[in-house]
Amino acid sequence: MKSTCILLLSALAPAAAFVAPSQTRTNTALSAEKSRTEFLRDIAAVGITAAAATAGVALPAFADETTDSGIAIKVVKSGTGPAPKIGELAAIRFSSFAGEMKIDDVFDTPEPYYTRIGSGGLIKGVEEVLPKMQLGDRWVLTIPGNLAFGPKGRPPSPGTPRIPSNAEITFDVEMVGLPGREPELIDLIGDE
Repeated sequence: MKSTCILLLSALAPAAAFVAPSQTRTNTALSAEKSRTEFLRDIAAVGITAAAATAGVALPAFADETTDSGIAIKVVKSGTGPAPKIGELAAIRFSSFAGEMKIDDVFDTPEPYYTRIGSGGLIKGVEEVLPKMQLGDRWVLTIPGNLAFGPKGRPPSPGTPRIPSNAEITFDVEMVGLPGREPELIDLIGDE
């Protein structure tokens, strides 16, 4: 029960820092709200760190990085598996948003999305970052419009929304498989 609460806090506390106030307030009120948010995030971080230290559990990395091309990377979970090579098949799960509008979500599907690394089958920003990931990594990417759908955007089609020109895309991606490079099931459970 405690570990469930801790995990819930670790997921919600950072997200609360990015929630905009629903109404206009004075500068004093904004300062107070910011302080409360920072306080709650700090308390959650201390509690999570202490719990993880006593349980001997490694915490995921929360380091932010920005690529030379302007893609912001937020590491949600660090994997320990191999990194994919260009031309290799990779299984990913992802969700993507243009602002509040959901573009796609493969996290709840029975099968992951399979893509060949470097093939150009995904938007440029994702294609640039996937070779840097390791099996088990989960990153949230903020992709500038020029590396997403560009100045043309994407027209609507049945079941897919229109994406405005140069829209910034948020892409939550997890590397879940590298077919052909994963240990065989027989190696894991034995031949008994």
